[in-house]
Amino acid sequence: MQEKRYSARSGWPMLVLALGAIVGGPVLFAWSIAAYPGGPTLLLFAAMLFVVGLVMMGGFQAVPPNEGRVLLLFGDYRGSIRASGFFWVNPFFTKKKISLRIRNFETGSHVKPEVKDAAGHVTSPMSRTQGRPSKVNDRDGNPVDIQAVVVWRVVNTAEALFEVNDYEDFVSVQSEAALRVLASRHPYDGEDTGVSLRGNPDEISAELRVDIQDRLEKAGVEVIEARISYLAYAQEIAAAMLQRQQAQAVVAARMKIVEGAVGMVHMALDQLAEQGVVELDGERRAAMVSNLLVVLCSDRHAQPVVNTGSLY
Repeated sequence: MQEKRYSARSGWPMLVLALGAIVGGPVLFAWSIAAYPGGPTLLLFAAMLFVVGLVMMGGFQAVPPNEGRVLLLFGDYRGSIRASGFFWVNPFFTKKKISLRIRNFETGSHVKPEVKDAAGHVTSPMSRTQGRPSKVNDRDGNPVDIQAVVVWRVVNTAEALFEVNDYEDFVSVQSEAALRVLASRHPYDGEDTGVSLRGNPDEISAELRVDIQDRLEKAGVEVIEARISYLAYAQEIAAAMLQRQQAQAVVAARMKIVEGAVGMVHMALDQLAEQGVVELDGERRAAMVSNLLVVLCSDRHAQPVVNTGSLY
């Protein structure tokens, strides 16, 4: 359903006419009784003028910035007012307010409807609960807790009101569904060159925004940004995954240490040979390499044993 822009009249000239009819009707009515007693035509015109003025007062609309009005005439959609200002429209229009402001929410939150008493007064305004992470399985089947922040706004007032039942609830539910599907397509922390949830936040955010926008296309909503706000392994596997990450970090550190130690040993042997400090046979070279690697790769300070009895 396409949105139609409604060109509303300025409300100030119509306000003068409406007030003139409301004030002029009783004045004309009283004057006609005094000047032409028993003249039904003028009395009827005065009464109609007063009624028309009252009816015209129902057509005034003050639209603040970033807010719109959707206009219906006996169930028929006539257009939407998106400009801010003071306007006058057909008094018989049904006017529905809709916010055009930028809004955001966290997935996993729920809307609490407003509560009214018997007299119709609002006792508890509408509010949104704090979002909770959703538990989903990533591509490898690991349970993870994930949560996202979605920034959106209404761009098509007709679709937002008439294509879906409740567009705010529709945005919340579809964003949650898109987030779950996205998490199932990627691993939490990939070891290969693929995109992972933790290692590629920008790519994941862009993909999530596109997925949510595809689901909200018929609701007249534009997704400005969607970004992961919370990501962690589920509690039942968090300790095991932490140990695996620690082991991977230790292995990576050891590989770096060994690589540096081998380079240092090679450099030491080359310099000893070039400068002629000492001549080492194959057995002594092997022993020296072993001792240097122990000293350089050990996670504790080495305690050397000094031999002072012979050349070796």
